[in-house]
Amino acid sequence: MATAHRTEHDFLGEREISNDCYYGVQTLRALENFPITGIPISSVPELIWSLAQVKKAAALANMELGVLPNGIAAAIVAACDEIIAGKLHDQFPVDVIQGGAGTSTNMNANEVIANRAIEILGHKKGEYKYCHPNNHVNCSQSTNDAYPSAFRIALHQKLSCLISCMQYLQKSFAAKGTEFSDVLKMGRTQLQDAVPMSLGQEFSAYATTIGEDIERVREAQKLVLEINMGATAIGTGINSPPEYTRIVTEHLRTLTGIPVVTSANLIEATWDTGAYVQISAVLKRVAVKICKICNDLRLLSSGPRCGLNEINLPPLQPGSSIMPGKVNPVMPEVVNQITYAVIGADLTVTLAAENGQLELNVMEPVIGYSLFNSVSMLCNGFHVLADKCIDGITANKEHCRAMVLNSIGIVTALNPIIGYENSAAVAREALASGRSVYDLVLEKKLMDKALLDEVLSTENLMHPRFIAGGKA
Repeated sequence: MATAHRTEHDFLGEREISNDCYYGVQTLRALENFPITGIPISSVPELIWSLAQVKKAAALANMELGVLPNGIAAAIVAACDEIIAGKLHDQFPVDVIQGGAGTSTNMNANEVIANRAIEILGHKKGEYKYCHPNNHVNCSQSTNDAYPSAFRIALHQKLSCLISCMQYLQKSFAAKGTEFSDVLKMGRTQLQDAVPMSLGQEFSAYATTIGEDIERVREAQKLVLEINMGATAIGTGINSPPEYTRIVTEHLRTLTGIPVVTSANLIEATWDTGAYVQISAVLKRVAVKICKICNDLRLLSSGPRCGLNEINLPPLQPGSSIMPGKVNPVMPEVVNQITYAVIGADLTVTLAAENGQLELNVMEPVIGYSLFNSVSMLCNGFHVLADKCIDGITANKEHCRAMVLNSIGIVTALNPIIGYENSAAVAREALASGRSVYDLVLEKKLMDKALLDEVLSTENLMHPRFIAGGKA
């Protein structure tokens, strides 16, 4: 009968490993040492994919340079291909937050790939004389170049996903901008009536601001194209052969389709986390601006009887366990909360980046967790906001128009014609008496009815064209 366990060792001693596991003793120690979040690195499939690509590129480069025997290199490549195709991801259980600068993640990958390569070579898991996690899978590498390079490739993929999700949300806002182009409403500054606009203009502005942030994410994404493969421990390239850096980077470009390049200074690149600080800041910018939009949606839909009530959000669920009929703006609320988490994660990234010492920043695991988690939450939030909220918004057109015509703010449109002093006097009297600006202007004979109707027409209020003297 086959034994249910195998014995593995590292320089700290021996441990029993279940034969069901492709990972080995160092991964087991990490599981015991870091029960932190309960979230395994396999929850970020892009990272597992990227780790396999890095190990495959290294094996190909080492084989090309004659450092790794062809048979072992081919088995490593075959094992990596399986992981790239989505297999064995459950064998990456190490917690996303860990001590050791990512060593546990790197060794998790090395052990899984080694044991699968051993099977491909016709042997049993743990028979490391045929393919060793350190000697073969980790050949010409250190955690300090393999892990950050995989992290950057994975982050590049995640940011591409974020861009797609932002475009999806932008499209929903743009469609509403077109749909609501003829809905006259009152614009507001400092929560006070300002001047008229269209609801379509308001929603089109939301689409525009998302578009601006898409460009900022694209710019930030380019920062992770610089990798430090070949740096090994601290950037000097110790234990890697000449030409390895160039060749492994070329393989990574081909394998991933991502135009990675070697950093100009590998020692600097091994400790520098500035790219993550900038990317995190861009994510915070995205979060802050979408949070503002969600706040607007909650205000515009407030009521329905005692609030602004200019728009209706889709009713998704009962809003109260005690107040019958109450429906809450749950989609903007959940996206608000996502943005708060992203803003908080930015501080985590900042502190972790600042706390690197000398030739390495050991805090990259929490930086990775923070960035991956922020991007995932934003992506999920943007999709549900578009699908369950924006696409189903309707406008209370007549209510919006009535508020405009009853507003003191429309006197601003008369300012070029009757002058500031007369406009201020009309506004003051309208506010004190409760009478309309329209009636007071006619009563005081400041304008004739035809011109007043033209100036206060829907088209002129949404797209002003009158200048001083009442000329169009």
